[in-house]
Amino acid sequence: MTVLKLLSRTKLYWGLIAIFLIGVLGSPMSSKGNNIFLSYGNLLDVLRQVSTTGLIATGMTAVIITGGIDLSVGSLMAICSVVCAMLLTVPGVTPGVVLGVPTVGLVALCLGFVVTRFIFQNLAKSRAGADLLREIKLDGIRGLVTPAVVGVVLCCLSLWFLLPQIEPKFGVLGVLLVAPCVGLLFGALNGFIIVAGRLQPFIVTLAMMVTALGIARLTAGQNNAVLPVYTGSNATADFEILRSLVFGIIPMPGLFFLSAILIYGAVLRFTPFGRYVYAIGGNEEAARLSGIAAGRVKIATYAVSGLLAGIAAVLYVAQYRQGKPDAGAGLELDAIAAVVIGGTSLMGGRGSLTGTFCGVLIFGLLSNILQLHNINSNLQLVLKGMIIIGTVLVQERNAGDLLAYLRLPGGQSAHKETAAAKRPSQETPSLNLGGNKK
Repeated sequence: MTVLKLLSRTKLYWGLIAIFLIGVLGSPMSSKGNNIFLSYGNLLDVLRQVSTTGLIATGMTAVIITGGIDLSVGSLMAICSVVCAMLLTVPGVTPGVVLGVPTVGLVALCLGFVVTRFIFQNLAKSRAGADLLREIKLDGIRGLVTPAVVGVVLCCLSLWFLLPQIEPKFGVLGVLLVAPCVGLLFGALNGFIIVAGRLQPFIVTLAMMVTALGIARLTAGQNNAVLPVYTGSNATADFEILRSLVFGIIPMPGLFFLSAILIYGAVLRFTPFGRYVYAIGGNEEAARLSGIAAGRVKIATYAVSGLLAGIAAVLYVAQYRQGKPDAGAGLELDAIAAVVIGGTSLMGGRGSLTGTFCGVLIFGLLSNILQLHNINSNLQLVLKGMIIIGTVLVQERNAGDLLAYLRLPGGQSAHKETAAAKRPSQETPSLNLGGNKK
């Protein structure tokens, strides 16, 4: 029984190992007799290719754990790619500058205010020995004046850094600051509308997906379906660093992806914010009654999702040497599929970034295996869809129910076990809410 429990808990890793073994055993050989799938260059390409989807899936994981969904990340990546390409290649005041630079100033102002106020509140709580969930009222200096001053200073510093880059065109650090801030602003707007308007995340992010796509096209202009970026020609040569191998070992996009997984994973696992995310997904009303600022936490998760979409956009521009309004078309579906394959429940309250990392790798390795065997692209989509359904059935432990419904061997016992698990125990004592003694 212990072995079965262990296998059940590690089934995701066994799935990843199985996909990897299939790739190794079924790999074509090179002219020198080497296994192409196991070649260092091929495995690096897999990591490079999954990095963009992986960054978006990282932000999507926390959103889904809260019980939400973000359909706008593909369009947010598209608009950020357009802004990034325009800042790199077109000097002077452009639509990309008009959209990006004020956004950085606004984000810096808000972040400076929120972070400073958060620090003062936690210092006051620690000194008072108060419960972390309890709100502490700050005086005017610590609660308003000092946070506002810090926000204004950060805003001025960011503008001081960006404004001189407008005429000669932006560099690597400039676009790495502007594009993520644009994504963060749109993501935070998603969360704010969901919380303040009490609307379904599906509807809000669907509307944002369409809106961001329109803004991306307006920003690019009617005659610019694609904005080419050639490092050393129409863009700074330093931008090539985002395509390079770090120490000749790992591609730069992969480093961004792994860093995001590790940092955000640690935040969700070891900080109060992470515990709040899981609590909201488990029961939002109970979390709110216990004192958790559920609205702020949800806004933060959508803001981080947009931020990571902006970083993915910069890496997309570096890899494909272009920015375009439809750069992220369908990417939100790939990210959601990777998150669900990784074991995160769409109902919220359950999931991890470790699982998302495995889900992204499973998706990437599967695509690589199909490409190495020259499988028709349409057939690849069919196979991916079937694998997603099968994986979710296993993750949700509903495969036995399906087999029982189809009256296939092995389904009856599994169906009985599932029904027994769902049936309340007859030995469980009832709650005596009236307080009467028996």
